Amino acid sequence: MSIQTASRLPIKRLSLKNRRWGLILSTTFLALVLFIALLAPLVAPYPPSAVDLLRVNSGPTPQHWLGTDALGRDILSRMVHGSRTALAGPAFVVLLSSILGLLIGLWAGWAGGRVDAVISRVFDIVLAFPGLLLAILAVALFGKGLVAPVLAMSIAYTPYIGRLTRQLVATEKHRQYVAAYKVQGFSAPWIATRAVMPNVLGVVGSQTTQNFGYVLVELAALSFLGLGIQAPQADWGNMINEGQTALVSGNFMPALIPAFAVVLVVVAVNTVGGWLSDKLGDPFA
Repeated sequence: MSIQTASRLPIKRLSLKNRRWGLILSTTFLALVLFIALLAPLVAPYPPSAVDLLRVNSGPTPQHWLGTDALGRDILSRMVHGSRTALAGPAFVVLLSSILGLLIGLWAGWAGGRVDAVISRVFDIVLAFPGLLLAILAVALFGKGLVAPVLAMSIAYTPYIGRLTRQLVATEKHRQYVAAYKVQGFSAPWIATRAVMPNVLGVVGSQTTQNFGYVLVELAALSFLGLGIQAPQADWGNMINEGQTALVSGNFMPALIPAFAVVLVVVAVNTVGGWLSDKLGDPFA
């Protein structure tokens, strides 16, 4: 072993150790956020819409750990309740887009030919429109809220899962175990859903994990623009928007805290998604 090779080994071990700790911290943080979101009414010290005009834009105090906003509402309570919409929206988008993408991608990859060509062109068309743009168009047509953007962004993110699934299935269907099932007389739908699909779910799962972070940012941006969750309902996006008024008076907490929460969740989700990608490997390498 050369001196240069030996000198690199401790660095590699340190890097792997840091990544392991990053994964542990990210998983723990996400579990904590999910726990808080599920038990929001029990965890929040105050109702999220409770107004106290005597404590407008106050800093952290023993009564209000993160301070209050421009209406005297407790920031911590609004953060706790806002975590529900911040997580629920991306979760529904990821769930719907994953189901649609898996089914359509499985069909395209297994059938091939004209079916694959038509579906691929449809995916290309959908990918030409950013998810946030489709969400804004949906709001313009069906009104503000969470339902229309979630449905629009589910459509926008379906091609990402569909194209990945299609590539994986197109590779898997030429493997020997598929030929063995065909020789035994199993039908094509059975082989595709019961034998091929389980082998692609792991890789697709790593992609859906990373999609969660992207969707969270886009839905928060939509609420920030006033097109998503509407006040007085608590949401991290509209909290950032409402917190802008406090910046004039030098109170950064109402806008900084929800923005920081969005960043932390996205970083944690991407860390877990990156670990899954490395663990499963690149199927096309």
